[in-house]
Amino acid sequence: MSSILTDHQKMYSNGRWVEAISGQYIEVMNPATGEVIGSVPAGDRPDAAAAIDAADKAFKPWAGKTPQERSDYLYKTYEKLVERADEIAAILTAEQGKPLQEAKGEVLFAAEYFRWYSEEAKRVYGETIPAPTPAKRLMVIRQPIGVVVAITPWNFPALMIARKIAPALAAGCPIVLKPAELTPLTAIAIFQIFEEVGFPAGVANLVTGVGSVLGPEFLENIKVKKITFTGSTAVGKYLLKGSADQMKKVSLELGGHAPFIVFDDADIDAAVEACIISKFRNAGQTCICSNRIFIQDPILGLFSEKLAEQVKKLKMGNGSAEGVDVGPLIDERALNKVHEHVQDAVAKGAKLVTGGSKWKADSLDGSFYLPTILRDVDDSMLICHEETFGPVAPLISFSTEEEVLEKANNSNYGLASYVFTNDLGRAFRVSEGLESGMVGVNDPLPTVAQSLFIGWKESGVGYEGGKYGMDQYLEMKYISMLLNG
Repeated sequence: MSSILTDHQKMYSNGRWVEAISGQYIEVMNPATGEVIGSVPAGDRPDAAAAIDAADKAFKPWAGKTPQERSDYLYKTYEKLVERADEIAAILTAEQGKPLQEAKGEVLFAAEYFRWYSEEAKRVYGETIPAPTPAKRLMVIRQPIGVVVAITPWNFPALMIARKIAPALAAGCPIVLKPAELTPLTAIAIFQIFEEVGFPAGVANLVTGVGSVLGPEFLENIKVKKITFTGSTAVGKYLLKGSADQMKKVSLELGGHAPFIVFDDADIDAAVEACIISKFRNAGQTCICSNRIFIQDPILGLFSEKLAEQVKKLKMGNGSAEGVDVGPLIDERALNKVHEHVQDAVAKGAKLVTGGSKWKADSLDGSFYLPTILRDVDDSMLICHEETFGPVAPLISFSTEEEVLEKANNSNYGLASYVFTNDLGRAFRVSEGLESGMVGVNDPLPTVAQSLFIGWKESGVGYEGGKYGMDQYLEMKYISMLLNG
């Protein structure tokens, strides 16, 4: 697998590694160094159409396999992902930038989705319904929806693949994956495992390229029955509108603007540690990371001091180096957006506690931004309305439960929220009052393979994870049978 970082790679279609029909390719960069680390085919519509055709031909045979047979493929994938976690993590860090240990954690988390859905494959249950007459039998069954196109983002290039592909394959649906053009090498490493496991030709297909080029084929090809996407809300809306022409099923996991609420009865040290985990993991480039940090008035000063003390200890650098806590942002555009948010906040009266600038090291030429804390942030600032997607912690004061709920819910997004309190009644009141699909109470890492991942408002359509994730790849069918005699 190490050659993935040096050689030109190919796409995987109908059980074969292939070049783009055009012969064009895309270079992959290391965001920590700015160096080219590999290249992949620049797929076009004919490449996507060929992969979709292969998936369509594979659909009935794959759906016709027993649940145990599909389960075995998924479990073998889990085993190989665990076995090769170090190798894949190195690839992931090289193209995405996150620290190596964090990357390995992502690969192992991705493996867990294959393990979980290897079991769920065997639990696609139906239902019998009491009939109105003795001569009838009524039942509801669930069947795989058909060819699925999965479009995944750059910030979790292993995890997002697993969370989409594993339940689709478990349900009996062949897939066509389009990974982010910034991070396709991790996807190639995972598809090498699919090949070794022996998935039948056409069941798992990989098309690399630019989304705006491939997207129209995914939307207009009648053989595609479902599109699942994680990424920006703008692209999600484009896919939702485009899918309407054929009434394709869609699952969209989109942007977030998570509130992180700390009440004065919380364990402050635990809340500070949780804030570091939530905000600075993956350099703040996660859709569920804390974006607006609300601190109750009596503890604002103490929380700010303790947070600054810990943030200043974070080590920044190339994710492949030992001991690094915060790696680079994905590219220059992301870097400039983060700096714009900080400058806008400071210009409007926010106090810069620490950080607040781009960072350069003698040996690196990547897109780094110093871990940053802002105080006295208010609703007039961009950072309170736009997803920053970077290592910036804006602190906002509040007085009462009612006030913080109003402020926290003042967003078009509703993906994740966090509440820190030792008051059980408050934990329930605030959790139930927050307009988001997921709430972590004293928990900065609520996501697990066996549970629900869902966004409200403009943060998504549909859901993923746990037993619920299978539902997105299954159609329900009602059967009414009139008996003879």
